[in-house]
Amino acid sequence: MKAVLQKKGLQLVCDYPRPSPAEGEALVRVTMAGICGTDLEILAGYRGFEGVLGHEFCGVVEEIKVVGPASEKQAVYGSLAGKRVVGEINCGCRICSYCRQGLAKHCRQRSVLGIKGRDGCLAEYVAVPLENLHRVPDAVADEEAVFAEPLASALEITEQVHIKPSARVAVLGDGRLGLLAALVLSLSQAEVTLVGKHPRKLAVVSGLKVKTALFKDLDFENNYDLVVEATGRAGGFEAARKLVGPRGTLILKSTVADKKELDLTPLVIDEITVVGSRCGPFAPALRLLEKKMIDVRPLISALYEFDRVLDAFKQCQTVSPLKVLIDFRTIAREII
Repeated sequence: MKAVLQKKGLQLVCDYPRPSPAEGEALVRVTMAGICGTDLEILAGYRGFEGVLGHEFCGVVEEIKVVGPASEKQAVYGSLAGKRVVGEINCGCRICSYCRQGLAKHCRQRSVLGIKGRDGCLAEYVAVPLENLHRVPDAVADEEAVFAEPLASALEITEQVHIKPSARVAVLGDGRLGLLAALVLSLSQAEVTLVGKHPRKLAVVSGLKVKTALFKDLDFENNYDLVVEATGRAGGFEAARKLVGPRGTLILKSTVADKKELDLTPLVIDEITVVGSRCGPFAPALRLLEKKMIDVRPLISALYEFDRVLDAFKQCQTVSPLKVLIDFRTIAREII
Protein backbone atom coordinates (compact mmCIF):
# COMPACT_ATOMS: atom_id res chain seq x y z
CA MET A 1 0.00 0.00 0.00
CA LYS A 2 1.00 3.64 -0.29
CA ALA A 3 2.15 5.31 2.91
CA VAL A 4 3.97 8.39 4.20
CA LEU A 5 7.03 7.43 6.23
CA GLN A 6 9.20 9.38 8.59
CA LYS A 7 12.51 7.54 8.29
CA LYS A 8 15.62 9.68 7.89
CA GLY A 9 13.33 12.23 6.28
CA LEU A 10 9.86 12.26 4.80
CA GLN A 11 9.13 9.59 2.18
CA LEU A 12 6.15 8.50 0.11
CA VAL A 13 6.41 4.75 -0.51
CA CYS A 14 4.19 2.53 -2.66
CA ASP A 15 5.05 -0.92 -1.27
CA TYR A 16 4.53 -0.57 2.48
CA PRO A 17 2.96 -3.70 4.04
CA ARG A 18 -0.76 -3.42 4.68
CA PRO A 19 -1.37 -3.70 8.45
CA SER A 20 -2.86 -6.88 9.81
CA PRO A 21 -5.16 -6.06 12.76
CA ALA A 22 -4.36 -7.79 16.03
CA GLU A 23 -6.98 -9.25 18.34
CA GLY A 24 -9.37 -6.49 19.35
CA GLU A 25 -8.46 -4.23 16.44
CA ALA A 26 -10.08 -3.10 13.20
CA LEU A 27 -8.57 -2.51 9.79
CA VAL A 28 -9.70 0.90 8.60
CA ARG A 29 -9.50 2.08 4.99
CA VAL A 30 -8.56 5.75 5.26
CA THR A 31 -10.71 8.17 3.27
CA MET A 32 -9.47 11.50 4.66
CA ALA A 33 -6.56 12.54 6.87
CA GLY A 34 -5.16 15.77 8.23
CA ILE A 35 -1.64 17.09 8.70
CA CYS A 36 -1.13 18.28 12.26
CA GLY A 37 1.44 20.52 13.91
CA THR A 38 2.66 17.47 15.84
CA ASP A 39 3.50 15.78 12.51
CA LEU A 40 5.72 18.74 11.67
CA GLU A 41 7.37 18.59 15.10
CA ILE A 42 8.10 14.89 14.54
CA LEU A 43 9.90 15.81 11.34
CA ALA A 44 11.95 18.22 13.49
CA GLY A 45 12.90 15.42 15.89
CA TYR A 46 10.06 15.31 18.42
CA ARG A 47 9.81 11.87 20.07
CA GLY A 48 12.32 10.36 17.62
CA PHE A 49 9.46 8.59 15.87
CA GLU A 50 10.03 6.49 12.75
CA GLY A 51 7.15 4.94 10.83
CA VAL A 52 3.93 5.98 9.13
CA LEU A 53 2.95 9.53 10.15
CA GLY A 54 -0.51 10.89 10.89
CA HIS A 55 -3.15 10.63 13.60
CA GLU A 56 -6.17 12.62 12.34
CA PHE A 57 -8.36 10.54 10.06
CA CYS A 58 -11.74 9.42 8.89
CA GLY A 59 -12.18 6.01 7.30
CA VAL A 60 -14.30 2.93 6.75
CA VAL A 61 -13.99 -0.26 8.81
CA GLU A 62 -13.15 -3.14 6.46
CA GLU A 63 -12.16 -5.87 8.91
CA ILE A 64 -12.71 -6.58 12.59
CA LYS A 65 -10.48 -9.05 14.46
CA VAL A 66 -12.24 -10.73 17.38
CA VAL A 67 -12.18 -14.27 18.77
CA GLY A 68 -15.37 -16.30 18.61
CA PRO A 69 -18.68 -15.38 16.91
CA ALA A 70 -20.43 -14.98 20.25
CA SER A 71 -17.74 -12.94 21.94
CA GLU A 72 -18.68 -9.78 23.78
CA LYS A 73 -16.55 -7.68 21.43
CA GLN A 74 -18.30 -9.13 18.39
CA ALA A 75 -21.64 -8.07 19.84
CA VAL A 76 -20.44 -4.62 20.81
CA TYR A 77 -18.28 -3.74 17.84
CA GLY A 78 -19.74 -5.84 15.01
CA SER A 79 -22.03 -2.96 14.01
CA LEU A 80 -18.95 -0.93 13.03
CA ALA A 81 -18.23 -3.14 10.03
CA GLY A 82 -18.53 -1.09 6.85
CA LYS A 83 -19.20 2.12 8.79
CA ARG A 84 -17.38 5.45 8.75
CA VAL A 85 -15.29 6.00 11.85
CA VAL A 86 -12.75 8.28 13.49
CA GLY A 87 -10.29 7.07 16.09
CA GLU A 88 -8.65 8.09 19.35
CA ILE A 89 -4.88 8.02 19.05
CA ASN A 90 -3.71 6.52 22.37
CA CYS A 91 -3.62 2.72 22.38
CA GLY A 92 -3.25 1.33 25.89
CA CYS A 93 -2.25 -2.08 27.16
CA ARG A 94 -5.87 -2.67 28.35
CA ILE A 95 -4.79 -4.31 31.62
CA CYS A 96 -2.98 -1.69 33.75
CA SER A 97 -4.69 0.45 36.39
CA TYR A 98 -4.83 3.48 34.07
CA CYS A 99 -6.49 1.52 31.28
CA ARG A 100 -8.98 -0.03 33.68
CA GLN A 101 -9.95 3.51 34.77
CA GLY A 102 -10.51 4.57 31.16
CA LEU A 103 -7.22 6.52 31.09
CA ALA A 104 -5.48 4.71 28.25
CA LYS A 105 -3.89 8.01 27.21
CA HIS A 106 -1.77 7.74 30.38
CA CYS A 107 -0.94 4.03 30.06
CA ARG A 108 2.80 3.59 30.61
CA GLN A 109 2.91 0.95 27.87
CA ARG A 110 0.78 2.82 25.37
CA SER A 111 1.51 3.30 21.72
CA VAL A 112 0.27 6.45 19.98
CA LEU A 113 -0.96 6.54 16.41
CA GLY A 114 1.74 8.01 14.19
CA ILE A 115 3.64 9.39 17.19
CA LYS A 116 4.97 6.56 19.35
CA GLY A 117 5.41 2.87 18.60
CA ARG A 118 2.52 2.53 16.13
CA ASP A 119 2.04 3.36 12.47
CA GLY A 120 -0.28 6.26 11.75
CA CYS A 121 -3.03 7.06 9.30
CA LEU A 122 -1.23 8.71 6.38
CA ALA A 123 -1.57 5.46 4.48
CA GLU A 124 -4.27 3.61 2.61
CA TYR A 125 -5.01 1.47 5.68
CA VAL A 126 -4.49 1.76 9.42
CA ALA A 127 -5.06 -0.72 12.26
CA VAL A 128 -6.83 0.76 15.30
CA PRO A 129 -8.08 -0.80 18.58
CA LEU A 130 -11.84 -1.29 18.49
CA GLU A 131 -12.38 0.65 21.71
CA ASN A 132 -10.71 3.68 20.10
CA LEU A 133 -13.20 3.93 17.25
CA HIS A 134 -16.25 6.18 17.08
CA ARG A 135 -18.90 6.02 14.38
CA VAL A 136 -19.26 9.22 12.38
CA PRO A 137 -22.83 10.61 12.21
CA ASP A 138 -24.33 10.74 8.73
CA ALA A 139 -24.63 14.53 8.92
CA VAL A 140 -20.85 14.92 9.35
CA ALA A 141 -18.81 14.92 6.13
CA ASP A 142 -15.38 13.26 5.97
CA GLU A 143 -13.76 16.71 5.75
CA GLU A 144 -15.43 17.65 9.04
CA ALA A 145 -14.88 14.31 10.76
CA VAL A 146 -11.10 14.67 10.42
CA PHE A 147 -11.37 17.52 12.96
CA ALA A 148 -12.77 15.21 15.66
CA GLU A 149 -9.32 14.64 17.19
CA PRO A 150 -8.19 18.29 17.50
CA LEU A 151 -11.72 19.36 18.49
CA ALA A 152 -11.70 16.72 21.24
CA SER A 153 -8.35 18.12 22.36
CA ALA A 154 -9.93 21.56 22.64
CA LEU A 155 -12.85 20.12 24.62
CA GLU A 156 -10.42 18.55 27.08
CA ILE A 157 -9.88 22.03 28.51
CA THR A 158 -13.52 22.14 29.62
CA GLU A 159 -13.16 18.65 31.13
CA GLN A 160 -10.22 19.79 33.26
CA VAL A 161 -11.19 23.32 34.29
CA HIS A 162 -14.50 24.90 35.25
CA ILE A 163 -14.88 28.08 33.21
CA LYS A 164 -17.17 30.70 34.69
CA PRO A 165 -19.26 32.84 32.32
CA SER A 166 -17.59 35.88 33.91
CA ALA A 167 -14.06 34.63 33.19
CA ARG A 168 -11.60 36.48 30.97
CA VAL A 169 -9.89 33.95 28.73
CA ALA A 170 -6.96 34.33 26.36
CA VAL A 171 -5.99 31.69 23.80
CA LEU A 172 -2.47 32.10 22.42
CA GLY A 173 -1.89 30.74 18.92
CA ASP A 174 -3.96 31.12 15.76
CA GLY A 175 -3.29 27.65 14.38
CA ARG A 176 -5.87 24.89 14.13
CA LEU A 177 -5.88 24.02 17.82
CA GLY A 178 -5.92 27.63 18.98
CA LEU A 179 -8.87 28.45 16.75
CA LEU A 180 -10.81 25.39 17.87
CA ALA A 181 -10.02 26.10 21.54
CA ALA A 182 -11.29 29.67 21.18
CA LEU A 183 -14.52 28.48 19.52
CA VAL A 184 -15.12 25.80 22.15
CA LEU A 185 -14.43 28.14 25.07
CA SER A 186 -16.73 30.78 23.61
CA LEU A 187 -19.62 28.34 24.11
CA SER A 188 -19.15 28.85 27.87
CA GLN A 189 -20.19 32.53 27.48
CA ALA A 190 -16.80 33.60 28.89
CA GLU A 191 -15.04 36.58 27.32
CA VAL A 192 -12.57 34.90 24.95
CA THR A 193 -9.72 36.61 23.13
CA LEU A 194 -7.73 34.76 20.47
CA VAL A 195 -4.16 36.06 20.11
CA GLY A 196 -2.12 35.36 17.00
CA LYS A 197 0.24 36.67 14.34
CA HIS A 198 -1.83 36.23 11.19
CA PRO A 199 -4.83 38.50 10.49
CA ARG A 200 -6.19 36.06 7.88
CA LYS A 201 -6.32 33.29 10.49
CA LEU A 202 -7.83 35.47 13.18
CA ALA A 203 -10.53 36.45 10.67
CA VAL A 204 -11.85 32.87 10.80
CA VAL A 205 -13.46 33.56 14.19
CA SER A 206 -14.59 37.07 13.32
CA GLY A 207 -18.20 37.57 14.43
CA LEU A 208 -18.27 34.30 16.39
CA LYS A 209 -18.27 35.66 19.98
CA VAL A 210 -14.46 35.64 20.00
CA LYS A 211 -12.34 38.78 20.27
CA THR A 212 -9.02 38.83 18.42
CA ALA A 213 -5.66 40.52 18.97
CA LEU A 214 -2.25 40.48 17.33
CA PHE A 215 0.76 39.55 19.47
CA LYS A 216 2.53 42.75 18.46
CA ASP A 217 -0.36 44.88 19.73
CA LEU A 218 -0.90 42.99 22.98
CA ASP A 219 -0.38 44.64 26.35
CA PHE A 220 1.21 41.84 28.38
CA GLU A 221 -0.43 42.49 31.71
CA ASN A 222 -1.39 39.79 34.16
CA ASN A 223 -5.12 40.23 33.85
CA TYR A 224 -6.62 37.01 32.41
CA ASP A 225 -8.28 34.35 34.56
CA LEU A 226 -7.42 31.57 32.13
CA VAL A 227 -4.74 31.46 29.45
CA VAL A 228 -4.46 28.62 26.93
CA GLU A 229 -1.01 28.24 25.39
CA ALA A 230 -1.41 26.71 21.91
CA THR A 231 1.33 28.47 19.96
CA GLY A 232 3.31 25.35 19.11
CA ARG A 233 6.46 27.30 20.00
CA ALA A 234 8.89 26.90 22.89
CA GLY A 235 8.50 30.60 23.73
CA GLY A 236 4.74 30.34 24.09
CA PHE A 237 4.91 29.45 27.79
CA GLU A 238 6.66 32.70 28.70
CA ALA A 239 4.12 34.77 26.77
CA ALA A 240 1.24 32.94 28.43
CA ARG A 241 2.76 33.38 31.88
CA LYS A 242 2.85 37.14 31.40
CA LEU A 243 -0.88 37.22 30.65
CA VAL A 244 -2.35 35.09 33.42
CA GLY A 245 -3.37 36.95 36.57
CA PRO A 246 -2.79 36.02 40.23
CA ARG A 247 -4.42 32.71 41.13
CA GLY A 248 -5.28 32.24 37.47
CA THR A 249 -4.91 29.07 35.42
CA LEU A 250 -2.46 28.35 32.64
CA ILE A 251 -3.38 25.55 30.21
CA LEU A 252 -0.45 24.10 28.27
CA LYS A 253 -1.29 22.54 24.90
CA SER A 254 1.90 22.82 22.84
CA THR A 255 4.21 19.86 22.25
CA VAL A 256 7.45 21.05 20.68
CA ALA A 257 10.84 19.62 19.80
CA ASP A 258 12.75 22.73 20.93
CA LYS A 259 13.93 23.08 24.53
CA LYS A 260 13.87 26.27 26.56
CA GLU A 261 14.84 27.24 30.11
CA LEU A 262 11.92 28.47 32.21
CA ASP A 263 11.72 30.82 35.17
CA LEU A 264 9.07 29.27 37.41
CA THR A 265 9.35 31.77 40.27
CA PRO A 266 6.48 34.02 39.02
CA LEU A 267 4.17 30.97 39.08
CA VAL A 268 4.88 30.56 42.78
CA ILE A 269 4.55 34.24 43.61
CA ASP A 270 1.24 34.64 41.76
CA GLU A 271 -0.02 31.17 42.83
CA ILE A 272 -0.71 30.11 39.26
CA THR A 273 -2.29 26.75 38.52
CA VAL A 274 -0.59 25.03 35.57
CA VAL A 275 -2.53 22.31 33.76
CA GLY A 276 -1.09 20.08 31.08
CA SER A 277 -3.79 19.28 28.54
CA ARG A 278 -3.67 16.78 25.72
CA CYS A 279 -6.21 14.46 24.11
CA GLY A 280 -9.92 14.78 24.84
CA PRO A 281 -13.39 13.20 24.48
CA PHE A 282 -14.50 12.25 20.96
CA ALA A 283 -18.22 11.74 21.60
CA PRO A 284 -19.00 15.40 22.44
CA ALA A 285 -16.69 16.53 19.63
CA LEU A 286 -18.74 14.54 17.13
CA ARG A 287 -21.97 15.92 18.62
CA LEU A 288 -20.74 19.48 18.16
CA LEU A 289 -19.93 18.69 14.53
CA GLU A 290 -23.26 16.95 13.97
CA LYS A 291 -25.27 19.82 15.45
CA LYS A 292 -23.14 22.38 13.53
CA MET A 293 -22.31 24.17 16.77
CA ILE A 294 -18.70 24.35 15.61
CA ASP A 295 -18.13 24.99 11.89
CA VAL A 296 -14.71 23.62 10.96
CA ARG A 297 -14.91 24.09 7.20
CA PRO A 298 -13.42 27.63 7.28
CA LEU A 299 -10.31 26.08 8.82
CA ILE A 300 -9.57 23.98 5.72
CA SER A 301 -6.81 25.67 3.74
CA ALA A 302 -6.19 23.03 1.08
CA LEU A 303 -7.17 19.56 -0.01
CA TYR A 304 -4.60 17.33 -1.74
CA GLU A 305 -4.88 13.95 -3.37
CA PHE A 306 -2.67 11.40 -1.64
CA ASP A 307 -0.12 11.21 -4.45
CA ARG A 308 0.67 14.89 -3.73
CA VAL A 309 1.08 14.45 0.01
CA LEU A 310 4.71 15.60 -0.07
CA ASP A 311 3.56 18.86 -1.68
CA ALA A 312 1.02 19.16 1.14
CA PHE A 313 3.75 18.86 3.77
CA LYS A 314 5.83 21.42 1.91
CA GLN A 315 2.93 23.86 2.04
CA CYS A 316 2.54 23.27 5.77
CA GLN A 317 6.23 23.93 6.36
CA THR A 318 6.49 27.08 4.24
CA VAL A 319 3.30 29.15 4.26
CA SER A 320 1.73 28.26 7.64
CA PRO A 321 -1.77 27.28 6.46
CA LEU A 322 -4.59 26.35 8.79
CA LYS A 323 -5.63 22.74 8.12
CA VAL A 324 -4.34 20.83 5.10
CA LEU A 325 -6.27 17.65 4.35
CA ILE A 326 -5.25 14.59 2.36
CA ASP A 327 -8.07 13.06 0.30
CA PHE A 328 -7.75 9.34 -0.41
CA ARG A 329 -11.05 9.17 -2.34
CA THR A 330 -10.81 11.35 -5.44
CA ILE A 331 -8.57 13.80 -7.18
CA ALA A 332 -8.76 16.69 -4.76
CA ARG A 333 -8.59 20.38 -5.31
CA GLU A 334 -6.72 23.19 -3.65
CA ILE A 335 -9.04 25.64 -1.96
CA ILE A 336 -6.49 28.42 -1.65
